[in-house]
Amino acid sequence: MQLSEQIAKDLLRIGAVFLRPDEPFTWASGIKSPIYCDNRLTLSDVTVRGHVEEGLAELVRTYYPQAEILMGTSTAGIAHAAIVGHLMRLPMGYVRSGNKDHGRGNRIEGKLLPGQKAVVVEDLISTAGSCVEVVEALREAGADVLGIVSIFTYGMQRGLDRLAQAGVENHSLTNFDVIVPIAAREGYIQPQDQARLMAFRDCPSDESWIGGGAR
Repeated sequence: MQLSEQIAKDLLRIGAVFLRPDEPFTWASGIKSPIYCDNRLTLSDVTVRGHVEEGLAELVRTYYPQAEILMGTSTAGIAHAAIVGHLMRLPMGYVRSGNKDHGRGNRIEGKLLPGQKAVVVEDLISTAGSCVEVVEALREAGADVLGIVSIFTYGMQRGLDRLAQAGVENHSLTNFDVIVPIAAREGYIQPQDQARLMAFRDCPSDESWIGGGAR
């Protein structure tokens, strides 16, 4: 079994990725979504956690062998950066969503040296806004950002465009295109729901998929 399929099955089994096309969730933006992701649940399952952290470490070794430090996104990427850093014997740190309003006012926590080759560790990428902000903060601090590794990505066009504009690449353990057919095959959704889910992924603002409009 390929790693992407194993991680997809893991995420579905523990409910880290939850598909509900007939009762969509509502994002903070107001967009209706048939999918809810909470990859923090991977930390609570020892077997899945092992698959995820070893998988992320392998992504770093494969795509960013020059990596000198791992930087987690706040807050979901911090634990993963710490565990993978331990496995790979690499230093780690993390980037806050904004500067602290006390102490030294740090946004970047941990020791980051100018020119240090950094890899960003993220749990989930949808529109890529937050992880691109992290990349930009690290670059402003003098880091050489090699790229991003993540657990799951939607593959939304807006996210792909943002990553391209920032000149940074992402490698995920699994993605929307892998998980949807597995979910249908294993009974998490109905087979006819696959087209509805892909319609959402392709254009989240178009809600015609709700109620079976994309069947």
